[in-house]
Amino acid sequence: MIIDLPNTTISQVSKALVKMREENGVVALGRVLTLIISASTGSEEVAIEAANDASREHPMRVLVVCANGDSTLEARLDAEIRVGGDAGASEVIILRASGEAASDEQSLVMGLLLPDAPVVTWWPGTAPAVPGHAPLGRIAHRRITDASAQPNPQAALAQLAASYMPGDIDFAWTRLTLWRAQLAAVLDQPPYSPVTSVHVEGSDDSPSTTLLSAWLHSALEAPTEYVLTPGATSHGIHSVRMERSTGAIDLTRSVAGVAVLTQPEQPTHSLALPRRNLRDCLADELRRLDPDELYGQVITEALARLGASQPITTGPAA
Repeated sequence: MIIDLPNTTISQVSKALVKMREENGVVALGRVLTLIISASTGSEEVAIEAANDASREHPMRVLVVCANGDSTLEARLDAEIRVGGDAGASEVIILRASGEAASDEQSLVMGLLLPDAPVVTWWPGTAPAVPGHAPLGRIAHRRITDASAQPNPQAALAQLAASYMPGDIDFAWTRLTLWRAQLAAVLDQPPYSPVTSVHVEGSDDSPSTTLLSAWLHSALEAPTEYVLTPGATSHGIHSVRMERSTGAIDLTRSVAGVAVLTQPEQPTHSLALPRRNLRDCLADELRRLDPDELYGQVITEALARLGASQPITTGPAA
């Protein structure tokens, strides 16, 4: 069910929610958090779809803020409420504000937050320079960004490192979960000889490649180089090679999302290692609402050490 509220106020939106609960039995009980999505007009549907899918694992209230603060526009707030089959296991409230009505994003959402429930803010597109100081970031327990969605992903990663505050997280790190798990599992098997060097390759629009290199450099304390290839047909991480005295371990991913693992005296294995979609990344990050300390250490300390020890090498265009 979808209810449109053109040229409305937050008070009227709140009253409409109460009326829906009374007339249709829509309740906020069981909602575990409030997810605020800050998106530009026209791009919000992709984020809403991912939130609806994730809500089946994390029932929540979703507040979508599309603010256009252009002072030449009419001060206006249009709202849309979605429940039932149009909102997954959540209730979605879309707030489209323009002109003076968009000047204070925090005041737009304060009256719609679930009481005594944690708040997560997600910027699926362009993120503020310092998420923790942004109006919607100050009220959030967790702040989710996506460096790969920025115009310059590698520069965005550097900005995230400079502005990091506990509670920040980026999908560039979330997309590494399967890679980190697979590489850790390989090193947990004999022989247990130390890694002497690491080589990582990926696309130049993949901040995950840089973060994976920083994590390996810090965890293994081995010389690490990473190659970012411009114009690559396959986005994301391409391969990881870990050299040991007993031979090299190679994990290489093809375009189809299938990785091939080769290591000395072992058969070659094919592994499913697809790029994680928005739904999987969002659901993963909503499983924990405390600061990710490992991400904080990698984005600040490990990334700085990686940059000092080995500059980025840019390979030829594919």
